[in-house]
Amino acid sequence: MLLSRVRSGSRGILKPQTPNPLRARRSLHLAPPFLLDDYIPRYQLLSSVDASKKRSLAYAHLRHCNLCPRLCGVNRYETTGMCLIGENVKVNVIAPHFGEEPCIQGHNGSGSVFFSGCNLRCTFCQNHDIAHQRNGFDLTPEELAQWYIKLQDVGHVHNINLITPEHVVPQVALSILHARDLGLTVPIVYNTSAFDSLASLELMDGLVDIYLPDFKVWDPATSRRLLKAVDYAATAAESVKAMHAQVGDLCFTGDGIAKKGVLVRHLVMPGKEAEGERIMRYLAENVSRDIFVNIMEQYKPDAHVGKPKRKTKKETAAATEEKEEVRYAEINRPITKEEISVVRKAAEAVGLWRFCDPPKHDGFAI
Repeated sequence: MLLSRVRSGSRGILKPQTPNPLRARRSLHLAPPFLLDDYIPRYQLLSSVDASKKRSLAYAHLRHCNLCPRLCGVNRYETTGMCLIGENVKVNVIAPHFGEEPCIQGHNGSGSVFFSGCNLRCTFCQNHDIAHQRNGFDLTPEELAQWYIKLQDVGHVHNINLITPEHVVPQVALSILHARDLGLTVPIVYNTSAFDSLASLELMDGLVDIYLPDFKVWDPATSRRLLKAVDYAATAAESVKAMHAQVGDLCFTGDGIAKKGVLVRHLVMPGKEAEGERIMRYLAENVSRDIFVNIMEQYKPDAHVGKPKRKTKKETAAATEEKEEVRYAEINRPITKEEISVVRKAAEAVGLWRFCDPPKHDGFAI
């Protein structure tokens, strides 16, 4: 119980004061439970025996690819599956990146590796030219590892940020292990759509420091139509829980840079705020109320959204001057402030409190 001093005449009298529960709200991301004195990346702590086991597993999965939820079962030395990527990775961009959360990009940038290809087919993909068109250049795991070292030694980045790696997990695991031997010392960020299998996360256990899943939608009908994966929500829910079991809540060093843990993104979409509410409730009730969440508002119609609907010759001939119908019309608009507010309030209502908000001071956003 708190004590407050009340003046009575010339004397100060101590009077019991009941705490205000509304004032007891936590408001710091960098609270002591999430503050690290120092940090050693998890891959540095792997024994040589465990590293060898992971290498063997990675090569085995390439010969019979069943790591992502698509379970294609192909030999990637000979052909490709759903992702259309073979034994080597295809990379679109490798560079320090300043478009991530402040605690990920820091002052020097995040060492981002944008992989081409994807195991989803999101109709609204915000990186359509990379994920769907497979633009880029091929690299072996060993060559990829050398790029990690360049990002670290020349770019002085805070981490290596693997963007859309779900379909190249065996190659990524091999590259991290090789980079370790070359002298890599910065944390690994696994930046994913959350469409990961438990088997792929098991292979990455001990190699990844920060998981950055994007939990997109909740309703199977929505994921079937917009992601072309009816089992997306169930898979993502299971994956995020497994990620948290590995690395826990997001933790920082004193400079405000995240070093380990899970940061969940959710891109608010037009008319889908109810699904955002369900996702926030799942995170709070089944993962952790201390999980760090970024409720994103940068959705824009892209990829296949808003394109004219395909018509038969008969339909084209019969077409009038009426307004032309477009594909995925229900999400062919920007989101509103009200839709963002609904998801944010739902997150707060279920007890989530660590959000990626702009700083309310002149300093660095931590």
